[in-house]
Amino acid sequence: MRGTTVLPGTPCAAPKAGDPPMHRLELRLPDDVPFAAGSFDAVGPLSRAAFPHRHTFHEIVHVTSGTGTHVVDLARWPLSPPHLGVVLPGQVHRWEDAEGLDGTVVLFTEDFLLDHPGDRDLLRRLGERPWHTLDGPTHARTARLMAELVEEYRHGADGFATVLRSLLHVLLVRTARLPGPGQAGPPPAGPPPGRTAAVAEEFARLTARTGAEGRTVRECAELIGVTPGYLTEAVRAATGRTPGDLLRAARTREAQRLLIGTGLSIRQVAARVGFDDPAYFCRFFRRETGRSPGDFRKHHDRRAPSLEDDRPRP
Repeated sequence: MRGTTVLPGTPCAAPKAGDPPMHRLELRLPDDVPFAAGSFDAVGPLSRAAFPHRHTFHEIVHVTSGTGTHVVDLARWPLSPPHLGVVLPGQVHRWEDAEGLDGTVVLFTEDFLLDHPGDRDLLRRLGERPWHTLDGPTHARTARLMAELVEEYRHGADGFATVLRSLLHVLLVRTARLPGPGQAGPPPAGPPPGRTAAVAEEFARLTARTGAEGRTVRECAELIGVTPGYLTEAVRAATGRTPGDLLRAARTREAQRLLIGTGLSIRQVAARVGFDDPAYFCRFFRRETGRSPGDFRKHHDRRAPSLEDDRPRP
């Protein structure tokens, strides 16, 4: 996926003024695989970034020690390790007041999932329940698997990319088995395989991308290569919701991210998510969330640093 990886030392990308910085995956060599694994220290200081930012890649983090809070979009998880967490591309996250943060970080782009294309859907479902506090046996199994991923990545022996993909697949499947809060068992399986499921999966990929918030159902159908009617049937069969419902949800989610993760004005947030009329955006946002954009921002204001104001601070 173009633009998702860079060579070491390349600065963070900020697509538009005021947006959260966009971190891209650093590769050791220009033709290296889009994957990295290591401790927080080995991955680098950005792995502990305290400021709101996004990724172009997936991140799985096994937290073994530390205090503070992990913040992803609107969710906040106080650290009481061991934890296993998943951060999806486009989500705004940061480590708040973190001290002694340690563990293993696995980073990879969607392009890396060549051998197991079904893992894309698995990751999206994991994104709905992305934070787990592990019991002793699960923590031990996860630590062993993470150590294997780090060792295989570090040594880079013949066939290492295939081994990494296989180990990553095991990690994703095991993570999907973990019950979420209030669940007695793993989440329900995704939609059955077939063209309908493939269309629904491609629609989910479109709506998950940053910048896709302003698209219409017809535009999404044209990009996928189906009629709007077929897209509606496929998405409803897979999710129980219409494409229009999910597009509105994606638009609302992105607006929420920008309201609490940046210093953009409400007018600028409206423009970012495809509204020419700020007043119409405010009505839309209130209808979807029950709050005005201003009230929502005040309710979630935790004094994250503004990313629009570049002036030096005292």
